[in-house]
Amino acid sequence: PGEMADGAGASGSGGAGRGDEEARARTQKYVDKALARDPKVKFILDAMEKSGCSVDVTGGESFFKVEHCEAEIAGGFRPTSGVVVCQNHVQTQEEVNNLLAHELIHAYDHCRAKDLDWNNCMHHTCSEIRAASLSGDCNWFFEALRGNFGLKKQHQECVRRRAKLSIAMNPACGDNDQQLKAVDDCFEKCFADTAPFDRIP
Repeated sequence: PGEMADGAGASGSGGAGRGDEEARARTQKYVDKALARDPKVKFILDAMEKSGCSVDVTGGESFFKVEHCEAEIAGGFRPTSGVVVCQNHVQTQEEVNNLLAHELIHAYDHCRAKDLDWNNCMHHTCSEIRAASLSGDCNWFFEALRGNFGLKKQHQECVRRRAKLSIAMNPACGDNDQQLKAVDDCFEKCFADTAPFDRIP
């Protein structure tokens, strides 16, 4: 089913079986709850609608798809079809809330920048910086779970690290040195861009 902005493909329906069906049902409940109740997710969806990019959140043509993914990722954004949540790589409601917010920042960027090219490393890097900063990926709780306890500029360091991890999957972003340079080159401008929020939530 194609490439995702976070650089990885998903396998579609994937392996069948009771465990897979249970994982799909559990993950779909998390997605439904996030869409109905998570303030950040709802805010981004509202901002997309105001920008002329409303999305279907229910039914067979939903913008949000739960799938079994082969890649070791929690999900991704497909510019042509929406957000994928990987049922075999998410475990909690909080993970799904942050994942949807992260991927919806990509969708919002895709909506507002009509010329956004996911194969352009600078475009992709900027959206990854914004998504890491604005989604909750780098809140202190998740950073502590990762073993990152520094206090000085911890949020910025996390955003840099998470953006670099995401663009590493994009062949257009070259090798490690080129990826680090892309993050450095984009960081100040893209980190400061908190749209659709007034500030980092």
